[in-house]
Amino acid sequence: MQNKGFVKVFAVLLTLACIFYLSFSFVTRYQMNKAEKDPRGAAHYLDSMQNQKVWLGVYTLKQCREMEIGLGLDLKGGMNVILEVSVPDVVKALADNKPDAAFNKAVEEAAKQQVTSQEDFITLFVREYKKQAPDGTLAELFATQQLKDKVNTRSTDAEVERVLRQEVQAAIDNSYNVLRTRIDRFGVVQPNIQALEGTMGRIMVELPGIKEPERVRNLLQGSANLEFWETYEAKDIVPVLVSADERARLLLGSTTDSVKVDSAAVEKEKASAAISSKDSLAAVLKGETVDNSAANVEQYKKDHPLLSVFQPNQSGMGSIVGYADYKDTAAVNAILNMPGVKEIMPRDLKLMWGVKASDMDKTGRIFELYAIRSTERNGRAPLEGDVITDARDSYDQFNKPCVTMSMNNDGSRRWAALTKKNIGKEIAIVLDGYVYSAPNVRNEITGGNSEITGNFTPEVTKDLANVLKSGKMPAPARIVQEDIVGPSLGQQSINQGLVSFIVALIALMAYLCVMYGFIPGMVANGALIFNFFFTLGILTSFQAALTLSGIAGMVLSLAMAVDANVLIYERTKEELRFGKTMKDAVSAGYSGAFSAIFDSNLTSIITGVILFYFGTGPIRGFATTLIIGILCSFFTAVFMTRLVYEHYMKKDKWQHLTFSTGVSKNLFQNVHYNFMGIIKRSFTIWGVLLLICIVSFFTRGLSQSIDFTGGRNFVVQFDRVVQPETVRDLLDAKVGDANVQAIALGTDGKRIRVMTNYRIEENDPKVDSEIESLLYTSLKEGNLVPEGVTLEHFVDRDTQDGCSIISSQKVGPSVADDMKTSAVWAVVLALIAIGLYILIRFNNIAYSIGATVALAVDAVLVIGAYSLFYGIMPFSLDVDQTFIGAVLTIIGYSINDKVVIFDRVREFSHLYPTRERAKMFNDALNTTLARTLNTGQSTLIVLLIIIILGGDSIRSFSFAMILGVVIGTFSSLFVAAPVAYLLLGNKMPAQVGEGEVKKA
Repeated sequence: MQNKGFVKVFAVLLTLACIFYLSFSFVTRYQMNKAEKDPRGAAHYLDSMQNQKVWLGVYTLKQCREMEIGLGLDLKGGMNVILEVSVPDVVKALADNKPDAAFNKAVEEAAKQQVTSQEDFITLFVREYKKQAPDGTLAELFATQQLKDKVNTRSTDAEVERVLRQEVQAAIDNSYNVLRTRIDRFGVVQPNIQALEGTMGRIMVELPGIKEPERVRNLLQGSANLEFWETYEAKDIVPVLVSADERARLLLGSTTDSVKVDSAAVEKEKASAAISSKDSLAAVLKGETVDNSAANVEQYKKDHPLLSVFQPNQSGMGSIVGYADYKDTAAVNAILNMPGVKEIMPRDLKLMWGVKASDMDKTGRIFELYAIRSTERNGRAPLEGDVITDARDSYDQFNKPCVTMSMNNDGSRRWAALTKKNIGKEIAIVLDGYVYSAPNVRNEITGGNSEITGNFTPEVTKDLANVLKSGKMPAPARIVQEDIVGPSLGQQSINQGLVSFIVALIALMAYLCVMYGFIPGMVANGALIFNFFFTLGILTSFQAALTLSGIAGMVLSLAMAVDANVLIYERTKEELRFGKTMKDAVSAGYSGAFSAIFDSNLTSIITGVILFYFGTGPIRGFATTLIIGILCSFFTAVFMTRLVYEHYMKKDKWQHLTFSTGVSKNLFQNVHYNFMGIIKRSFTIWGVLLLICIVSFFTRGLSQSIDFTGGRNFVVQFDRVVQPETVRDLLDAKVGDANVQAIALGTDGKRIRVMTNYRIEENDPKVDSEIESLLYTSLKEGNLVPEGVTLEHFVDRDTQDGCSIISSQKVGPSVADDMKTSAVWAVVLALIAIGLYILIRFNNIAYSIGATVALAVDAVLVIGAYSLFYGIMPFSLDVDQTFIGAVLTIIGYSINDKVVIFDRVREFSHLYPTRERAKMFNDALNTTLARTLNTGQSTLIVLLIIIILGGDSIRSFSFAMILGVVIGTFSSLFVAAPVAYLLLGNKMPAQVGEGEVKKA
C-alpha cells in the first residue's frame, strides 16, 4: 500500500483530536459527580466553579460544559421550536402599509404561492406585482421615509428588489439577535439557535431541559421593545435604597413594632451596612472570597435583607446604583417590589438590570442595576426604536470602536430635545427591559445622526448596533413548529438507544467472527470500534447534539461499515481460490474491492447530503451522523485494516488465514443461478407488487403525520389501559369540524398519541395552552384522569405518574406544506443525483437507468407497504419526516448492491470481452451473491435489534429500513441487473421453463 506514512500520521492525529474533544465530556461528568456530593448542593458547587479552570489549566467548567457532547431533546428533554418572521408583514411595513390595491393583492398572492413554490417570497412578490400593475414601479411603493437613502422615485425595479432583500434579511437578523439575547437569559446549558438555510425568515431554537414551555412561548413570540430612557444619578438614588433596606427589615419582622429606632443610630448603621456590603461584593468583583461564619451571615441577612445581597454604588456617579450576584437578582427584585418599599421610592423611578455581567467582574457573576427616570405621563419611554433607520458598528476619529446611529425626521426632532435636556447625563438604551448601554450625552445632537463611543471592543459595538437595529423593524416571530419532550421520556430514550447500540455492536462483531474467522473478524471489529470512536469524536468537535436518530444513524453506519469488510474479504477469498499466496490475495482483495467501496460510499453520502439539506431537526442529526460514519468507515475499513494485515504478513504471520469458517465455507460459493433466464417471471412478480401498492395508494392512501398535514400531537401517559377510540370520541365532541386521531403506542395500552388540527392556523401564543386545557378537560369528563391530577400536573412533561402529557409537537400549515414539498423533492433529487453519478462513473446510460429504476421500485414498494399496513401493525406507520429520511437512507443503502454488481460486470467485460453477455451478467451476480446476502444479513441483524430494543420513536424508521434492505437486495438481483442487461441492446435471453432448477 502506498502512502503508509500518511495513513499512520493521519490516524494518530485523528485519534488525538478525538481524545481531546471527548475529554471535555469526561471532565464535565467528573465535575457533575463532585457537584452532586457537595453538602451545600450541586447548584452551589456549579455556580462557584463555572469560571474556574478545571482542565489543562486553560478551560473553565463553563467552557467544558459547552464543549462536551450534547444530548438532543429526545434524549435530554426540552423544547424545540421553529419561529417564522412574517416576510409579507415586513414588506408591508417597508411600504408604510400602503392601501394600494395592486400592492396588497400582490402580497396576498405571493404568500399563497410561497406555500408550494421553491422560490422565495420577494421573487414571487415582484413577479406578482408586475402582473397586477403592469405600468407600476416598485419605487412608487418603497420610496418611503425609512428607505429614503436607499430608494427614490428614480430607482429601477431591480435596485428596489435588491434593497428589499437586504431589508428583509436585516429584519430576520434583528429577530435572530433578539431571540439569542432572550435565550441567553434562560440560563439553559447548550441552547441552539440557528437560521434555517433555504427558508427565508425561519429560525430554529432548541432549549434542552426547559420546564416552562408557556413562558418560553410568550417570550420568544413577543415583539422587540427598544427604548431610550432618561436616568437618575446614582447619588440621588443610593440613599433611597439604603432606606429601602431598613424598610424591608421592618416589613419582614426583623425588629418589633415596639422598638423605637433612634434616627442617628439608624444613619450610622446604614453607613456601616453599606460599607460591609461593599466590602463583601467588592471581594467577589476582585475574584476573592470573604470568610464569614454561617451564623454571622444569617444574622446579617436578617438585619439587612437588601444590602446583604446588593452593593450600592458608593461613588454616586452615573446611572448605575448598585451591583448584585446573578443568583441574587431575583431576591433584590422581590424586595424592591414590596409595596411598603415601593412607596418610599420616587414615583418616576424604574430600576432595570444590565443585560450582561459587569465589565469589572472577572467571574461573570455580578450584574449592574440602573436607575431609570420615567418622564412621560403615559409611563412610556420618551423615544422608542421605531424611529431608527440605521445603526452600524464603526470606528471614530481616534480609530476606536464606536456605534453610529441615524433616525427619521420625527426621531431626529425628539432625539435633539432629549439630548439637549440631558447634557452631562446618561441616556439608557433598553431592549426588552434590560439595559444594553447608558452613554453619556456630551451635547445636543441634531440631524438624527449620532455616534456612541466608550471603552468598547469591536464585539461590543457589533452587539450594540444589532440591538439598535432590532427596534427598526417590528417583526415579531411566531411559532410554526414546536416539539416538547419530558426529561423522563428522554432518559428512557437514552437507555433504549444505548442498549440497542451495544447489543447491535456485539451482534455485528460476533457475526463477522462467525462468517470470516476469529482473526479477520477481530480486525474488522477493531475497525468498527475505531469507526465509532472517530464518529463520536468528530461529532463532539462540531458541538453537534446526539439524538436518538443520530444513534440510529451511528448504528446504521456501523452496519454499512461491515459492507466494506465483507467486500474485501469476499474478494480475498476469490483470489485465494485462484491459487494466489496469502499476501498477494489480501493485496488483490483490497485493490479489487476499492472501486466498489468508493462508489457505494459516495452514493450513500450523496443521499445523506440531500437528507441534510431538506431535513430539519432530528433528520439533520441523523444525516450528519450517517455522513461522518460513512467517511470514518471508509478510512478504517480500507486503510487502517490493511495496515494491520501488511504489518503481520511482513513478519510472515497470518499466512494460514482462509477468511471462512465451517459455517461460511460453502455458503453461496460456486453457485451458478441463471438470473437472466427468469427475467420475464421476475418482472411479472415485481409488476404485481407495484400494482398492489398503487391500488392501495388510491384506495387506502397514506397515514400522514402532522409533519405533512399540520396540527398538534400529544403523547399522553395514562395510569390504566385506555382505548384510543374512547379518547377520540371525547375530543370529537369538543373540536367541531376539526380532525382528531388517537392511536395506541407500545403494547401496554397506557400510552396514547392524540393528533388534531383544531385551531392550528391561529397564531396567538395562548392557543397552545388553551388546547392543552381542552385536552385535560375532555379526558377529565371521560373519567380518564385520576382524582387529584390538576391541569398543572397534566401539562408538566416532568411527571409521568397519574396522567400527564409526556411530549408534544406542533406543526403549522405553512411548515407542513413546505415539508411535503421538500420530501418529494428530496426523493426525486436523490434518484436523479445517483443516476447521474452512475452515468458518469460507468460511462453507460444502461447502468444508470437500471440503478434508478430499481431504486424507484424500492421507494414505491416501501411507501406502498406503509399504505397497506398502517392501522394493522402494532406501532405507528405515519408518513413523516423520519419516514422520508428512511426512504432516502434506503436509496443510499440499496445503491451499494447495484454498484457492486455493475462494477463486477464492468470488470468481467474487460477480462472476457468475447463472453456471452447473459453469462457475463449471471457470473457477476453469482460471484457477488455472497457479499450481497452477507451484507443484507448483517444490516438486518442491526435493524431487528433496533426495532426490538430501540423504542417507539425509531420503530417506524427501523421497519421501513428492514423493508428497504430486503426489497433492495432482491431488486439488485431481479430488477437493476436485468434492466441494465436489456438496455445494453441485448435480446431477451432464453427463459427457463416451469419447474426447472435455475442454474446456468
